[in-house]
Amino acid sequence: MFDPREKIALFIDGANLYAASKSLNFDIDYRKLLKSFQGRGYLLRAYYYTALIEDQEYSSIRPLIDWLDYNGYKVVTKPAKEFTDSMGRRKVKGNMDIELAIDAMEQAEVVDHLVIFSGDGDFTSLVEALQRKGRKVTVVSSLSTQPPMIADDLRRQADYFLDLSTLKSEIGRESSERPQRHAPAVDEDDDDDFDD
Repeated sequence: MFDPREKIALFIDGANLYAASKSLNFDIDYRKLLKSFQGRGYLLRAYYYTALIEDQEYSSIRPLIDWLDYNGYKVVTKPAKEFTDSMGRRKVKGNMDIELAIDAMEQAEVVDHLVIFSGDGDFTSLVEALQRKGRKVTVVSSLSTQPPMIADDLRRQADYFLDLSTLKSEIGRESSERPQRHAPAVDEDDDDDFDD
């Protein structure tokens, strides 16, 4: 799957990876994640995407964002949008798909293998475009959850699929090992992306 001579870039959909790891009952240890992929080839870049609620004095995800920023990740954020739905419930929406897609297309000029940590079916066209440029694409998500966290079209399009559950011992930390503080600030969007 990975060739040690390959240049690799990681693209982490923060909210999607958080939801998948929570469903599998573990937390991601981001230091171990970097080390794991540094051992698979030449890791050129690791991007982490998340939307933030700007008006909150303290966001539960802020310590994670700060740590990632100083420890080898390129963190990409944007303000989330707050709105009230038709039922009068306060909702927060923050989708980072475009930012991730643009960075992936730019990095495709210099890397051999792109690893996308997301099960969002919206990335199927991106994977196809990267493959047309002659790049290998691995998608990391999970079939082991109920319902599966990966869109079938995305899994079929990717060159390789890595189930997050198989990486648990390599990049995980049991949820009980650490207090709950890395909850994502926002929902990516209202629709269910997993069965697109």
